[in-house]
Amino acid sequence: MFLDRWLKPRPAKAAGAKLYASAVAQARSAAFYRDFGVRDSMEGRFELFSLHVIFLIERLKGQGDAAAETSQAVFDSYVKGLDDAFREIGVADTAVGKKMKKLAGAFYGRLKAYDEAVASLPDDAATRDFLARTAFEERGEGDVAALTTYLIKTRAALAGLPLDALLQGDVTWPNP
Repeated sequence: MFLDRWLKPRPAKAAGAKLYASAVAQARSAAFYRDFGVRDSMEGRFELFSLHVIFLIERLKGQGDAAAETSQAVFDSYVKGLDDAFREIGVADTAVGKKMKKLAGAFYGRLKAYDEAVASLPDDAATRDFLARTAFEERGEGDVAALTTYLIKTRAALAGLPLDALLQGDVTWPNP
């Protein structure tokens, strides 16, 4: 009986991993870097990975226990992805924990700033400011308006997806 509990399929975990993989693939779309001007760097990629994970967390928020489990699984996959990336580039095991703690703080800061920014929609000034600070690293370069339009379009697209599809790990992202 004890072993059965551990061997039982975990649909939320599988769905979360699938959603995270799709978020990573979407965040790697060349248009963000080529057309929008997000810097193709570790920082730029972190910002886009984080933004797409935030989209998923926002969509699943307040949708019941299965959605909360799936949202947590998305976040867990995100953290594991970051941890794996550090190890792949050769960060020493003793330093990974410190770097992960710093990135977790950065993620939660982004999540809070995102929530505050989108709360003022349809006025998009706060959203543009948020993206200029994060995705564009306050460089004063890049197409903030295009990324803002993408953000608004993506939120609407995810809101229109059936919850059951998301709980299965299925998501359709709009073109950047």
